[in-house]
Amino acid sequence: MEELKKVLASLLSEKLYQIIISNPRQKAGAFKIKVRPVMVKEHVVFQQTVYEGTKVFHDNLDRQTALDKIARYMEQNFRQLEGESTELKITALVSKKGKITIKAIRKKAEKGEFVQGILPDLSHNRVKKYILEEGKPVPFLVDLGVQTKDGRVVHARYDKFRQINRYLEFVEDVLPVFEKEESIHIIDFGCGKSYLTFALYYYLHELKKREVTITGLDLKEDVIDHCNTLAEKYGYDKLCFLKGDIAKFEGTEKVDMVVTLHACDTATDYALKKAIDWDARVIFSVPCCQHEVNKQIENELFSPVFKYGLIRERMSALLTDAVRANLLEEQGYDTQILEFIDMEHTPKNILIRAVKNKECGETGIQEITDFFHVNTTLQKLLNEKE
Repeated sequence: MEELKKVLASLLSEKLYQIIISNPRQKAGAFKIKVRPVMVKEHVVFQQTVYEGTKVFHDNLDRQTALDKIARYMEQNFRQLEGESTELKITALVSKKGKITIKAIRKKAEKGEFVQGILPDLSHNRVKKYILEEGKPVPFLVDLGVQTKDGRVVHARYDKFRQINRYLEFVEDVLPVFEKEESIHIIDFGCGKSYLTFALYYYLHELKKREVTITGLDLKEDVIDHCNTLAEKYGYDKLCFLKGDIAKFEGTEKVDMVVTLHACDTATDYALKKAIDWDARVIFSVPCCQHEVNKQIENELFSPVFKYGLIRERMSALLTDAVRANLLEEQGYDTQILEFIDMEHTPKNILIRAVKNKECGETGIQEITDFFHVNTTLQKLLNEKE
């Protein structure tokens, strides 16, 4: 196991993708274990996920503890280990007699291929072309812990980096909606730590040279104060953050784009209703935590399906977003439901993108909600408007 620990020592860093430990010798206990780096309070730790029966257990471990535990798992119960980082791939197999075979493959810098040999300098590796480029430091990404000061993406935050760029790609697609010389007013409801809010301002104002004003809204005062401090530090004089409730916000009469990412449950509905009232030309929404429909949905025909809690929950979430998309179409929006990259604290990965450019019309969604005995908050709000 000492040889395995030496190889693992090279693998366990912020550059790790994941380690999967599988094929247990005994049927009882865990059947699979995953280890991956995560960022906790600006420090990289290694999250251990243990799969045991139908249960899943999570622990965050420091590097040495993770190293010792992985070696112990392979020594005591598991036969197979697979691990991969940006620099290294390893496979470890334990025979019935306890002999361990380790294969380590290192990455070749020139072609991005895996070959056996000495680890080369990766500084010249080809990288995927992103709107926000790897290797080019962006001040807010550095301060928010996504990049290092030299522009390198922190591996434990690479999903966040990809998410930001994917979001900007969606924005880039609708940018022709706005005239090049016009000023764009954007409201971001439930902005949270504001990775995407800062990214949106940086992209539109700094990269695209557009005249833009963005207001971020959130309920957490400490988050708002921190974001305003950063905006002032970067000289983003038309980016500000306010404490406020989505449902009660009355701070403006004209908004061109409404963004609501990770607004929980019916908060998304209130944000969409605000966007409709403002006649916003573009709406971006990533809903989460849809509980409302889950409490209502009933249909005798579907009772064999709805009796399974997980299926009921997922169908309710999908129906919720389908209702929202159709209601936006009825309000004159061309609406798409797109696959987004998972948000940090939710498995939901659906983005609703709506662009105002057509006449209102019926979609038939009311018949569907009647069929399932559902009446959503957005339906109620729009009926009140009428």
